[in-house]
Amino acid sequence: MHHAMRQPLPKPTPANLRRFAETPVARKAINTIKDQIAGMRWRIQRRDGNAPAATSDVRIHILAANLDAPNPDDSFRSLTEQVIEDVLVGGWGAVEVQLTSDPQRPLLLWPVDGATIRIYAGWSGDAEEPRYAQVTPWGRHVDLRNDELVYVRLNPRSHTPFGLGRLEVAFETISWLLGAQDYAARLASNTVVQYALWLAEMPPASYDKVISWWQNEIEGTGKVPIIANLPAKPEVLRFGEGSDRDLRLEWQRFLIRIIANAFDLPPLLLGLEQDVNRSTAGPLLEEAFRTAVVPTARLYAEHITREILGRRLGWNDLEFVFEDLEIFDERAQAEIDEILLRNDVLLPDEVRLRRSLPALPGGWGGLTYTQRQMLIGGQRSATGDQ
Repeated sequence: MHHAMRQPLPKPTPANLRRFAETPVARKAINTIKDQIAGMRWRIQRRDGNAPAATSDVRIHILAANLDAPNPDDSFRSLTEQVIEDVLVGGWGAVEVQLTSDPQRPLLLWPVDGATIRIYAGWSGDAEEPRYAQVTPWGRHVDLRNDELVYVRLNPRSHTPFGLGRLEVAFETISWLLGAQDYAARLASNTVVQYALWLAEMPPASYDKVISWWQNEIEGTGKVPIIANLPAKPEVLRFGEGSDRDLRLEWQRFLIRIIANAFDLPPLLLGLEQDVNRSTAGPLLEEAFRTAVVPTARLYAEHITREILGRRLGWNDLEFVFEDLEIFDERAQAEIDEILLRNDVLLPDEVRLRRSLPALPGGWGGLTYTQRQMLIGGQRSATGDQ
């Protein structure tokens, strides 16, 4: 174990980050965040919140259909999974944006390996000047303007133009965990010797006989060991306790907790279920949603709104939103909606639009609760007078 810890740590290169992302604990953390975002419901809406105008805006329907199939190979979910994967691994998600001549399909969106993107630090802000360059592993160099690439940085910092992925934060800890797991695997499979034979005053001529007996009878066939005709009894000296403590399981659990912290997740979601019961599991899951899923989803949605809808298409009055960001508890959200509707804060059509439902017929969904009650009360009075 000590020898494994003293080995030089691998560098967090893109190749090593990709490799570490395929290990079980890291993959569980990545999928916990990525799958929730990729599976969320989403919509295009007007920034001014005008629900009736949104239902009649042709651009919204065109964009929704376009994003459902951003290119001939991908759906919105598969595109999002690739981008969010890169954001979590290295802090560099990227999407190439192309305009088409088809008014019913104005965009083509292509996922790009964010690790191949280089940034021109001296970019002047000119829209026609390249801001990014893609450098492929085989040496190809492609310049891209600012409006041709959506570059999503996680954890932006002032001293570098690049982001910082959650896997980068956990890189050393994952390396230690892999070393601990490798040591435990070799120990459990009996490839690491945890004992020695003390031969006391036995003459050297008997060494080979005792070693051969040990290898054949104790380590090999597993038969009942019998030893005889030796001048002295050999003694076994154990280096470990012969229990699970030798596998350093507590150390591994500690490292998994650190990895969970790097991904803003509770250890519960990475398989550590100690001290968790029904009363604590719910708050922990909600905390994970608020701290890990919501910020990443909003970052992605803001880039789609600003870079694609605004900068590339020029439709600054529209925005992309995920519908499920505020609806972790459906019952609680329904109660909040009811309170807001009764206090004339929301219109019925606005609530229905958020749930992808059509507007109420007859214009009733465009009236506040007070207006509807006044109309209903007036109709009852008119009926009573008759």
